[in-house]
Amino acid sequence: MRTTARLLAGPALAAACVGAAAAPAARAADPGMLTLSPSSTTAGASVTASTTACGKRGHGTGDAESLGADGFDLAPGAGEGAAVGRFTVPEDTEPGTYTVSVLCDNGKKAFGDLVVRAHGHEPSGHVKTGVGGSVGPDITQIAAGAAVLAAAAVGGTWLLRRRASGAQG
Repeated sequence: MRTTARLLAGPALAAACVGAAAAPAARAADPGMLTLSPSSTTAGASVTASTTACGKRGHGTGDAESLGADGFDLAPGAGEGAAVGRFTVPEDTEPGTYTVSVLCDNGKKAFGDLVVRAHGHEPSGHVKTGVGGSVGPDITQIAAGAAVLAAAAVGGTWLLRRRASGAQG
């Protein structure tokens, strides 16, 4: 009985790790999420907004009035069924966090936060903060990590089975 439990522990742990590694990708595909790029910027900058809430060929209207910007239109983008639009942060926008929203033609809504920094605080390159960087999840790295975990699970199962069969003989 303990041998069976040990044999199943490795694959179960690997499956849990693979699920945890895939969680950022699932969260990024949340249809109620509005992705703003860049998510942190300065007054006068152009921002791209995208969401999957509007559907593959969906359209919508964006609302950036919280930071004093005009409304903007979203139209089908090139990737993964997301609707995409652009707006410019007004020059007189004060530093702070502002909520931007989208109302899709299908009736769904999406929201995202934009951080406006004071001029002169632009980071150069990728920012490593320890709680995520300035770049979204890298699907290639997630897939590579999942493959390594799966290989470890298979190898661990094989070793445990080999050891268990050797103990009986």
